[in-house]
Amino acid sequence: MSDDGNESRDSKNTETEEKSTPASPSHVAETKIDVLLKPAGDAPIMKKKKWAVDRNKRIGWVGEFIKKYLKLTAQDSVFLYVNQSFAPTPDTEIGSIFDCFGSDGKLVLHYCKTQAWG
Repeated sequence: MSDDGNESRDSKNTETEEKSTPASPSHVAETKIDVLLKPAGDAPIMKKKKWAVDRNKRIGWVGEFIKKYLKLTAQDSVFLYVNQSFAPTPDTEIGSIFDCFGSDGKLVLHYCKTQAWG
């Protein structure tokens, strides 16, 4: 009988170890990037400025997200700028831009409805 008790305790310990090691918060943080969206020119101001975006999302996705959030029409254009100087191509991944131009743990992107810089 004592052997059965040890086996059940061992299986309980294994179960709790498995349950206590889900994806760690640091691992989740590595897949998301804090993106700070700032208006420029005639762009409407977003109520929420800081967003957590997957590293593998593309700049074009961010532009479409801004259009939906601001309820712009399909004919409206959204221009995105990094460091208020250049517009990355729509197929560039957020992660690579963050690796090159991110600071203080976030990526700052300026958006506007008409061309402002570059």
